[in-house]
Amino acid sequence: MPKVRTNRVKYPEGWELIEPTLRELDGKMREAELDPHDGKRKCEALWPIFKITHQKSRYIYDLYYRRNEISKELYEFCLDQGYGDRNLIAKWKKPGYERLCCLRCIQPRDHNFGTTCVCRVPKHLREEKVVECVHCGCGGCGSGD
Repeated sequence: MPKVRTNRVKYPEGWELIEPTLRELDGKMREAELDPHDGKRKCEALWPIFKITHQKSRYIYDLYYRRNEISKELYEFCLDQGYGDRNLIAKWKKPGYERLCCLRCIQPRDHNFGTTCVCRVPKHLREEKVVECVHCGCGGCGSGD
């Protein structure tokens, strides 16, 4: 008789320290997905989801790169399991993208005239002082802000 495969995941050492925060953010994500979006624009309904995804990725990034509180094994495990956005974290490591809110803000194909999003413009160079990104609701993620 063949072995029964189980989908048991072996958690690396240190998982119990970050699990409560990640579970809490997962709960917030479920709430954001189920929130009614009556009276909101189509893009505004997705803003809370982008915000929570950014929070989870930033939490993992800060624990590994800034505070050095988790191991490389745990960091890779979190990214492999989908707790953080690997591509967004890779951009945060590059100069000028330290405060990037989402990857759609830097993709020229998603904007008029083949440029980046208005939230990437530093605040002192903007014509309008209060700006919200259409894609994720960011108020400004330019590194010079």
